[in-house]
Amino acid sequence: MKKIVAGVGGVFIIICVAVVAWFFSSYNSLITQNETVSNKWAQVENNYQRRADLIPNLVNTVEGYSIHEEKIMQDFAAAQSQMLSAKTPTAKAQADSNLTGVLSRFMVVVQRYPELKADKQFTRLMDELAGTENRLSIARKDYDDAAQQYNIDIKRIPTNFIANINGFQPKEYFKAEAAAAKAPTVNFN
Repeated sequence: MKKIVAGVGGVFIIICVAVVAWFFSSYNSLITQNETVSNKWAQVENNYQRRADLIPNLVNTVEGYSIHEEKIMQDFAAAQSQMLSAKTPTAKAQADSNLTGVLSRFMVVVQRYPELKADKQFTRLMDELAGTENRLSIARKDYDDAAQQYNIDIKRIPTNFIANINGFQPKEYFKAEAAAAKAPTVNFN
């Protein structure tokens, strides 16, 4: 009888140790994924900041050629301010849509000044802006991928119990505005 009790007690201890090990392993995995999502979002914001830093240089270059285009310069300032103050992926998407609209109108202004298109500083800044847009696209995709994996894991059984107990919340995806589906037309002719 003592052997049976000792055997049952041993199995119970093994099961308890396995459950505790699983709990800590799952919790640590969720912490790692949460931090990965935060890091990916920081990269998105880093690229937004890079773009925000480039735009004043572009504006200053264009201002020398287009003193009377004051409205577009004011729109840039407002769009940049909105982008810098947006905190969530949804707010960033809205601000990004507004800034993209201003950039489209900006390109129309640039078309009026052929000498501007030939300016080396302007060309360099436009190349940097294009590179930043590419990095932004990649960073947003990386963020959404990390958010998706995290969201899947906090919803899966049995990890969802740990997520609920410890307050892990789903991460918001970056969603582009509906207007972003239509690419702006830019013609330098």
